[in-house]
Amino acid sequence: MTTQNDGASDSLTEQPFVTHLLELRDRLIRAVAAVGVIFACLFYFNNDIYVMVAGPLMAHLPEGSSMIATEVASPFLTPFKLTLMSSIFLGMPFILYQLWSFIAPGLYKHEKRLMIPLVASSAFLFYVGVLFAYFVVFPLVFAFMAGTTPDGVVMATDIAKYLDFVLSLFFAFGLAFEVPIATIILVSMGMTTPDKLVEKRPYIIVGAFALGMLLTPPDVISQTLLALPMWILFEIGVFFSRIIKRDKERREAADEGEQETGSSGSTAPEKPAPAAPAAAAFVTDPAFEMDDSPLDLERFTPLTEEELDAELDIIEAEESEAEDEDEESGDLGESDDDGMYDDIIDEKLRRVQALRDEGEEVKARGLLYEILGEANEEQAKVARNILDQLDEDY
Repeated sequence: MTTQNDGASDSLTEQPFVTHLLELRDRLIRAVAAVGVIFACLFYFNNDIYVMVAGPLMAHLPEGSSMIATEVASPFLTPFKLTLMSSIFLGMPFILYQLWSFIAPGLYKHEKRLMIPLVASSAFLFYVGVLFAYFVVFPLVFAFMAGTTPDGVVMATDIAKYLDFVLSLFFAFGLAFEVPIATIILVSMGMTTPDKLVEKRPYIIVGAFALGMLLTPPDVISQTLLALPMWILFEIGVFFSRIIKRDKERREAADEGEQETGSSGSTAPEKPAPAAPAAAAFVTDPAFEMDDSPLDLERFTPLTEEELDAELDIIEAEESEAEDEDEESGDLGESDDDGMYDDIIDEKLRRVQALRDEGEEVKARGLLYEILGEANEEQAKVARNILDQLDEDY
């Protein structure tokens, strides 16, 4: 038994960090491999991809004009760079899946329920922002630039400069379309509320136009076409954050109601004691004391259902033996009171097991916290093990 505990202690102190690094390495290798496979499939069509991306500009170039390459390697490197970025863009769902698979084991179920739709919707909104820039913003911006070209100036854009321009706009609009996700996350974390966001709406509108000025080229059309969607998406985020906040408050109120019902509906008698001693017992309970002693792994190992039943039987046997000894010695005073009080705690533990079998985990948890403030050392150990099992199930 000692050898097993020592091995478990070593695994807890050394292995997890190395294991996480190995898993992270595997996830990164898979993501890079997926991007490499997509790139290998698209490389043959790199020139066609560049022509497709340059279509909005070429449609508005003056007749007889075309794009140019001012550097020696630009005709090869520019389509190559665009194909690589396209591979990352198309492989983003798989990259996000690998990231999600790495962090998901460390999240609770309610956090997973929140993160899955947020990750999926953030990827979807990024794609929508890129498509909006390509089909809506580019035609308007390039038509405006071609129409304002001075006489005697030939509009011949360098292919490398054009790629940098469109990639910056793709990133700007893809990031701007994440505003609803950012709003929902801020409200869910409690950093702000929908009402406070509505109060700061004028500042947010000004900030959207300022951000559009910084992220887009120096023209009014692209700045406005970025700021207006950000404002609209902010309003959408506020709307959905109200719904999420309302549902969260409703669930919390329901949980509180169940806890109050569970504590008031308990039929087991309680020990008549003032509040101060009970509070003192709770504060001085060994489960809440912190010291520098080594962690007792066996003490905090969650027990199975059979082990818990065996533990309860041992407690009952010890209680019955103590009662028999008290009867033989004729001591029926304080020891009888303690035995009766321990029987009450045992009855509460059995009530906890019944609540778990019925699926009433919230009521069971509330009763366990009550037991921890009143039980002896053995009973508190059983209660803490049941709490550990409830935490793992949650």
